[in-house]
Amino acid sequence: MLSQVEENYLKSIFKITEKEGKPASTNAIAGDLQTTAASVTDMLKRLSEKTLIHYEKYKGVQMSDKGLTIATQLVRRHRLWEVFLVEKLEFAWDEVHDLAEQLEHIHGNSLIDRLDAFLGNPRFDPHGDPIPDAQGRWTRRKQILLSALEPGEKGIVSGVENHSPEFLQYLDQLGLVLHTQITLRERFPYDQSVRIRTDDGRELSLSEKVAANLYVEEQSGTKERR
Repeated sequence: MLSQVEENYLKSIFKITEKEGKPASTNAIAGDLQTTAASVTDMLKRLSEKTLIHYEKYKGVQMSDKGLTIATQLVRRHRLWEVFLVEKLEFAWDEVHDLAEQLEHIHGNSLIDRLDAFLGNPRFDPHGDPIPDAQGRWTRRKQILLSALEPGEKGIVSGVENHSPEFLQYLDQLGLVLHTQITLRERFPYDQSVRIRTDDGRELSLSEKVAANLYVEEQSGTKERR
């Protein structure tokens, strides 16, 4: 049985290595967990002794197969609880992360399997992130950042890169929630901001920062003539 702190470290390492596609640095882990590099180094030695990670000083950290299995199940529990909180208890998508952070440490495969079945075996959480199944298999979908769409191309909002409550609340104010269909109308070369049209006819101007943090599933063969 691992401590909650150890589990949080494993999930952080998993998240960083998945995003960057390379070993996680001590500084990256420290930044993600808001702790000191010295504390990270001590924990990495402990996790390495438990064969949960592969760690070499100055060369970064990678997950072992054992550590990857544990981290994947942590992510599974976290995202299933987020679905439950949003769909069954009617929390907003910007309210559930911290609650799920606590619930993910409740162990018990039968509990999580029943929760999964109760929710209808969802493949994605309320933020559009994939939920691994009980065997650790992921459902991937082809999505790109809104900033990568070309003028005239259409897409469906499928996820967010930035999970902060402030960003999610901002998207709520704009009405840009998951499954919203949009068309990129124009990109402005001066600052790379964009103008989009939603499926209900609204025209919105979005900064480059917003466009670079919003994922869409591109709809093939649907380029709009201007």
